[in-house]
Amino acid sequence: MSDNKALAIIVSVIGFLIALALNLFVPDKQDVIQKAYRFILIALSVLYLALGIRALISRDYAKKYIFKSKFIFAMGIVLAVWDLFSSKLDILEMPFFPSPGKVCMVFIDEYEFLLQNVYYSLRLFTVGFLSGIILGIGTGILIGWFARVKYWVFPVLKITGIIPAVAWMPFALTIFPTSFVAGAFLIAICAWFPVAFMTAQGMATTQQVYFDVAKTLGGSTWYQLFRVALPNAFPNIFTGISTASGLAFTTLIVSEMMGAQGGLGYYINWSKAWSAYYKIYAAIVIMAILFSLILKVVSLIQGRVLRWQKGLLYE
Repeated sequence: MSDNKALAIIVSVIGFLIALALNLFVPDKQDVIQKAYRFILIALSVLYLALGIRALISRDYAKKYIFKSKFIFAMGIVLAVWDLFSSKLDILEMPFFPSPGKVCMVFIDEYEFLLQNVYYSLRLFTVGFLSGIILGIGTGILIGWFARVKYWVFPVLKITGIIPAVAWMPFALTIFPTSFVAGAFLIAICAWFPVAFMTAQGMATTQQVYFDVAKTLGGSTWYQLFRVALPNAFPNIFTGISTASGLAFTTLIVSEMMGAQGGLGYYINWSKAWSAYYKIYAAIVIMAILFSLILKVVSLIQGRVLRWQKGLLYE
């Protein structure tokens, strides 16, 4: 096992070291400032070396680290190939295919403007996504528990839920006073459908024997709802939230590209107007990191709430 850990550390780090060596020793054919890119490669190498040391100490983490080591190596090789075909050989020509060094310099040159737009996107996403989750869980509870509500609301949910959220954009921009409120509405609608549907499904699949036991122990109707049916729906609810997060993030970027006063979508539109495609690539990198963090937060909350399932349905 120790040999596997050592090999995993070497594999994880060597990809970024290859990329760094190529960037240092192969001359540039494009006019690119490489210091930011080199710093990022060094930082990634140190990061995964530190994580490798942690893997040497923790047996549980070692399994995850060994499993991911090949993918981490591939990341370094992809960066090396990208750098080789752009700044070194000039096969991928500017401005449509900027080198990683050109993209990384954006994080230094425009970090304040980028932070402003990231803050705007996170604020808009948080307001819209949380509103959609609350609305979705509430709708799902009503549909899953009350037969009359299901009769009238569930058909509406099925019909309106398949309509892309961006289709409501012209109405949202007309009805709501600001682009921020309109964007939050679109994100909320986008998150509402999968969360509501999965909540209702989870409550509907609660076994009757659970209700019978609750009644035998004197549980009231509200007790059966909030202590039996709703907890049984938690796995489905988190499935709906995970699905909604991807749809909501896509809607966030699209809504910001259609009249918003800030955000990463706005930044992409602004960069496109100046044909600064390397800035668009930088925004895409930031979006990938943000969405990964959002999924990580959802996963941590799910692991905390559904800790009784650990080892059964997920790790």
